[in-house]
Amino acid sequence: MQPSHSLPRIILLFATLSGAVVVALGAFAAHGLKAQLAPYLLDVFKTGVQYQAWHSLALLGCGIWARIMPTKAVLYAALFFAVGILLFSGSLYALALTGIKWFGPITPMGGICFIIGWVALAVAAWRSA
Repeated sequence: MQPSHSLPRIILLFATLSGAVVVALGAFAAHGLKAQLAPYLLDVFKTGVQYQAWHSLALLGCGIWARIMPTKAVLYAALFFAVGILLFSGSLYALALTGIKWFGPITPMGGICFIIGWVALAVAAWRSA
Protein backbone atom coordinates (compact mmCIF):
# COMPACT_ATOMS: atom_id res chain seq x y z
CA MET A 1 0.00 0.00 0.00
CA GLN A 2 1.46 3.35 -1.07
CA PRO A 3 0.96 6.48 1.05
CA SER A 4 -1.36 9.13 -0.36
CA HIS A 5 0.14 11.51 -2.92
CA SER A 6 -1.29 14.47 -1.02
CA LEU A 7 0.65 13.67 2.18
CA PRO A 8 3.99 15.01 0.88
CA ARG A 9 2.19 18.24 -0.05
CA ILE A 10 0.75 18.52 3.47
CA ILE A 11 4.18 17.83 5.00
CA LEU A 12 5.79 20.47 2.78
CA LEU A 13 3.04 22.97 3.59
CA PHE A 14 3.44 22.42 7.34
CA ALA A 15 7.24 22.69 7.03
CA THR A 16 7.18 25.93 5.07
CA LEU A 17 4.53 27.56 7.26
CA SER A 18 6.43 26.46 10.37
CA GLY A 19 9.56 27.99 8.87
CA ALA A 20 7.78 31.30 8.30
CA VAL A 21 6.38 31.26 11.84
CA VAL A 22 9.78 30.48 13.34
CA VAL A 23 11.37 33.48 11.60
CA ALA A 24 8.59 35.72 12.93
CA LEU A 25 8.92 34.28 16.44
CA GLY A 26 12.69 34.66 16.37
CA ALA A 27 12.35 38.31 15.41
CA PHE A 28 9.65 38.77 18.06
CA ALA A 29 11.99 37.30 20.68
CA ALA A 30 14.92 39.45 19.61
CA HIS A 31 13.03 42.72 19.32
CA GLY A 32 9.75 42.49 21.19
CA LEU A 33 10.46 40.23 24.12
CA LYS A 34 14.02 41.18 25.00
CA ALA A 35 12.87 43.99 27.31
CA GLN A 36 9.71 42.18 28.44
CA LEU A 37 10.95 38.82 29.72
CA ALA A 38 13.43 37.81 32.35
CA PRO A 39 16.65 36.45 30.75
CA TYR A 40 15.75 32.86 31.76
CA LEU A 41 12.30 33.05 30.13
CA LEU A 42 13.79 34.69 27.01
CA ASP A 43 16.22 31.75 26.79
CA VAL A 44 13.29 29.34 27.16
CA PHE A 45 11.52 31.08 24.27
CA LYS A 46 14.68 31.05 22.14
CA THR A 47 15.10 27.30 22.78
CA GLY A 48 11.60 26.78 21.38
CA VAL A 49 12.54 28.84 18.31
CA GLN A 50 15.75 26.88 17.79
CA TYR A 51 14.09 23.47 17.98
CA GLN A 52 11.23 24.59 15.76
CA ALA A 53 13.71 25.86 13.16
CA TRP A 54 15.71 22.63 13.08
CA HIS A 55 12.64 20.44 12.90
CA SER A 56 10.99 22.61 10.25
CA LEU A 57 14.03 21.83 8.11
CA ALA A 58 13.72 18.15 9.02
CA LEU A 59 10.07 18.27 7.94
CA LEU A 60 11.07 19.91 4.67
CA GLY A 61 13.47 17.03 4.08
CA CYS A 62 10.73 14.52 4.90
CA GLY A 63 8.40 16.18 2.43
CA ILE A 64 10.98 16.05 -0.34
CA TRP A 65 11.88 12.46 0.53
CA ALA A 66 8.20 11.48 0.57
CA ARG A 67 7.75 12.90 -2.94
CA ILE A 68 10.70 10.93 -4.29
CA MET A 69 10.28 7.70 -2.33
CA PRO A 70 7.13 7.65 -0.19
CA THR A 71 7.37 5.22 2.70
CA LYS A 72 5.44 4.86 5.91
CA ALA A 73 8.60 5.42 7.95
CA VAL A 74 9.17 8.84 6.36
CA LEU A 75 5.54 9.77 6.90
CA TYR A 76 5.73 8.70 10.55
CA ALA A 77 8.92 10.74 10.95
CA ALA A 78 7.13 13.79 9.57
CA LEU A 79 4.16 13.23 11.85
CA PHE A 80 6.35 12.97 14.94
CA PHE A 81 8.39 16.02 13.94
CA ALA A 82 5.19 18.06 13.51
CA VAL A 83 3.73 16.89 16.83
CA GLY A 84 7.11 17.50 18.46
CA ILE A 85 7.14 21.10 17.21
CA LEU A 86 3.66 21.68 18.59
CA LEU A 87 4.37 20.07 21.97
CA PHE A 88 8.01 20.99 22.56
CA SER A 89 8.24 24.46 21.07
CA GLY A 90 4.62 25.32 21.78
CA SER A 91 4.96 24.48 25.47
CA LEU A 92 8.17 26.52 25.73
CA TYR A 93 6.50 29.52 24.09
CA ALA A 94 3.54 29.21 26.44
CA LEU A 95 5.77 28.83 29.49
CA ALA A 96 7.90 31.84 28.54
CA LEU A 97 4.95 34.09 27.73
CA THR A 98 2.70 33.16 30.64
CA GLY A 99 5.10 31.97 33.33
CA ILE A 100 2.67 29.11 34.03
CA LYS A 101 4.89 26.25 35.15
CA TRP A 102 2.54 23.39 34.21
CA PHE A 103 3.47 23.92 30.56
CA GLY A 104 6.93 22.61 31.48
CA PRO A 105 5.97 18.92 31.76
CA ILE A 106 4.59 19.00 28.18
CA THR A 107 8.02 19.83 26.76
CA PRO A 108 9.59 16.35 27.27
CA MET A 109 6.69 14.74 25.39
CA GLY A 110 7.63 16.90 22.42
CA GLY A 111 11.26 15.90 22.85
CA ILE A 112 10.27 12.24 22.79
CA CYS A 113 8.34 12.90 19.57
CA PHE A 114 11.49 14.45 18.05
CA ILE A 115 13.53 11.38 19.01
CA ILE A 116 10.92 9.01 17.57
CA GLY A 117 10.87 11.09 14.38
CA TRP A 118 14.63 10.79 13.98
CA VAL A 119 14.53 7.05 14.66
CA ALA A 120 11.74 6.65 12.08
CA LEU A 121 13.87 8.58 9.60
CA ALA A 122 16.81 6.27 10.36
CA VAL A 123 14.56 3.28 9.69
CA ALA A 124 13.52 4.83 6.36
CA ALA A 125 17.18 5.41 5.45
CA TRP A 126 18.12 1.84 6.40
CA ARG A 127 15.28 0.35 4.37
CA SER A 128 15.98 2.51 1.32
CA ALA A 129 19.54 1.25 0.86
